[in-house]
Amino acid sequence: MRAMILEAPGRPLRPTRWPRPEPGPDQVLVRVLACAVCRTDLHVVDGELPEPKLPLIPGHEIVGEIVATGPNVTHLRPGQRVGIPWLAGTCARCRYCTSDRENLCDHARFTGYTVDGGYAEYTVADARFCLPVLEDLDPVHCAPLLCAGLIGYRCLRKAGDAATLGIYGFGAAAHLITQVARHQGRRIFAFTRPGDRESQAFALRCGAVWAGDSDQPPPEPLDAALIFAPVGALVPLALRAVRKGGVVVCGGIHMSDIPTFPYRDLWQERTLCSVANLTRRDGLEFLQLAASVPLEVTATPWPLEQANEAIEALRTGRIQGAAVLVP
Repeated sequence: MRAMILEAPGRPLRPTRWPRPEPGPDQVLVRVLACAVCRTDLHVVDGELPEPKLPLIPGHEIVGEIVATGPNVTHLRPGQRVGIPWLAGTCARCRYCTSDRENLCDHARFTGYTVDGGYAEYTVADARFCLPVLEDLDPVHCAPLLCAGLIGYRCLRKAGDAATLGIYGFGAAAHLITQVARHQGRRIFAFTRPGDRESQAFALRCGAVWAGDSDQPPPEPLDAALIFAPVGALVPLALRAVRKGGVVVCGGIHMSDIPTFPYRDLWQERTLCSVANLTRRDGLEFLQLAASVPLEVTATPWPLEQANEAIEALRTGRIQGAAVLVP
């Protein structure tokens, strides 16, 4: 099968012919229809996440069709369409798994990081961690829901019932969760790289009531803020933008160092927290919600062999919405 391989962090992915995997007892073999490019893929490729499986097939926002099932799989069948997210498996025994916090599992496995992912024609996945996907949404527009949508949803849940919501970094996750929040009656204030008028216009088209530079204060205090850009310097800015009792949620798996800031920015019961991974319950809840909104997904398809170009376009901010690889 054709695949894009990471041989060492910091190197471009290499197109290659790779043996087609076979499903284990609890696995399914999936023909990849689309795999979105996530900023986490950049962190893996650039070596900002430690100890990836090497060589590695990246990619964890996968929509595909089941080709074969392992002998223990009874709830899925060949021909069925599924989504394969970042969380690839857990131990089901640690204190986190047994307290409905499997996203924090001590022995979790991750698609496109510790196990091979979707930058290929085929992949295998633990059937227990596959998700039902929207059958009436084409794979290119469905794939970004599998991480950008899921992580955005978990961040939104952390924000509670915030009526005014700031979003820092307007990419794949932001453009999806803005639509969800707007559907829920919230008002969205979007922050982009200073001077990025194109992204600010995109945010307004997605339903934001205001869009401006990230180094500027919003026109009114916020109840909560979600930070999707991996820039630690945004944390103090977001804390200053939220009102007393406000919440700032950091949605990335990696972020540059947060600079020091005065205690008064955190005082008056402001809360700063992070989001780690996702649970299967997050996936089921969000995909049901996405079907009811419905979401307008902005996605640009790329041939599989142009994965390096898609990654670079994401790195330099030349993508609106999501980039999606199509084998």
